[in-house]
Amino acid sequence: MQIYKVGGAVRDRLLGIPVTDIDRVVVGATTEEMLAKGFKPVGADFPVFLDPKNGDEYALARTERKSGRGYGGFVFHASPDVTLKEDLMRRDLTINAMAEDDDGNLTDPYHGQQDLEARILRHVSPAFAEDPLRVLRVARFAARYAGLGFSIAPETLELMRQLSESGELEALTPERSWKEISRALMEDQPQVFIQVLRDCHALKTLLPEVDALFGVPQPEAHHPEIDTGVHTLSVLEQAARHGQPLTVRWACLMHDLGKALTPVDKLPRHIAHEQKGLKLIKAVNERFKVPKDCQELALLVGEYHTHGHRALELKASTLLELLQSFDVYRRPQRFEEFVVACEMDARGRKGFEQRSYPQADYLRKAALVARGVAVAPLLEKGFKGPALGEALKRERLNALKAYKAQHPL
Repeated sequence: MQIYKVGGAVRDRLLGIPVTDIDRVVVGATTEEMLAKGFKPVGADFPVFLDPKNGDEYALARTERKSGRGYGGFVFHASPDVTLKEDLMRRDLTINAMAEDDDGNLTDPYHGQQDLEARILRHVSPAFAEDPLRVLRVARFAARYAGLGFSIAPETLELMRQLSESGELEALTPERSWKEISRALMEDQPQVFIQVLRDCHALKTLLPEVDALFGVPQPEAHHPEIDTGVHTLSVLEQAARHGQPLTVRWACLMHDLGKALTPVDKLPRHIAHEQKGLKLIKAVNERFKVPKDCQELALLVGEYHTHGHRALELKASTLLELLQSFDVYRRPQRFEEFVVACEMDARGRKGFEQRSYPQADYLRKAALVARGVAVAPLLEKGFKGPALGEALKRERLNALKAYKAQHPL
C-alpha cells in the first residue's frame, strides 16, 4: 500500500500559495484492507475513506469510463491493480494530475509542473470531453488563477466548445451547476469565469439571460463601455475587487438582465428594464435552485438599483418606500448589501472605477434615520394596531423629510 497527496495540494504547494485542502490516493490497497486498518467508508459511488483519528480523506486509486450522460454518467473501477499513473490520467487538468509521496517525491506523468511554469490550463487526455462538469471547473480555475497569468490551452478550449455544443451540459443537475457557479463567483476574478463560458459557447446554454446581454448597447454618456455584457463583467469584477459576499456578486451578475429585452428601435435607452428583468432573474434563480438570500437580493437589486443611483434625487416618500421594500428595520444587512451592489454597478463602468459614490453614505444614513424613530412615544399617546403602523410611518416620513432638507442637491 502506498499513499500519495494528489491534485490541488500538490499544485498549490508548487505555486507557493496556501494549501487549503489535501486529497490523498491509496495505491495497491483493497476496501477490506482499509477497513481492517480502521478507516471509515464514506463514498457511495467509489471507495473513499476517512481516517478516524483526524478525519483526513483517502480514496482508492481508480479508473473510470463513460456509461451515460452528464456528470454522473461514469462507471468506476477501483482495485489494487490500478496504478498511480492510471488514477492521475482520469483527472481534468495536467496541473491537477500530479502526486507526491511523504518524502516529497513528485510523480508527474502528464507534465503538470511544466504547464504550471508556463501558466497553462491543459487537459490530461481526450477523456476530458466525456464530463460536462469540466467545462465549469476549468472556467473556475481560469478565474482563480487569472491573476497569476494562467490561460487555457487552445486545444482544451476547443474540447470545452465541443462539450458545450454536444448537449451534455443540459444533463448537469441544478445543484451541481450551482455549486460550481457559486464557487467560481467567489474566486479572485469571477468575470473571467463568465468570459470563458462565453468563449466556449457554454454561457448560452447555462445562462442564456446573461449571454444575451453581449452586444446590447447602452447610452455612452452613462456607459462609456457601451456593451451591456461588458458592463456586467466589470460590475462583477468590482464586486470581487472589493471583497463582496456571494449574495452581492450574484446580484451584480443578475442586475441588468432586463436590458436584453429592450426593443431594437428603443436602443440604446432601456426604459423600465428594472421591472422587465425580474421575470428573467426569477427564472435563473429557479433553474439553479439558488439559495434564498441570493434570490432575494438579486430581485431587489434588479428592481431598485436605479433608485440607488438616484438616491439624492428621491422624494422622502419614495425613499421611505425603498427602505420599507427592504424591511430595513428587521433586516438592515440586506439593505447594506443592496447599497454596495449599487456602488459596484456604478464603478463597473469604463473610467468610473475610482469615482466617488456619495449615494452610498446618503442611503446608509437615511436607513439609520428611519430606524431611529422610536415607537415608545407613539404607544404612550395611545396608538395601537393599524393606527400605530400609520403613525410610525408618518413619523419616519417626517424624519426623512428633515434629513433630506439637510442634504440639498
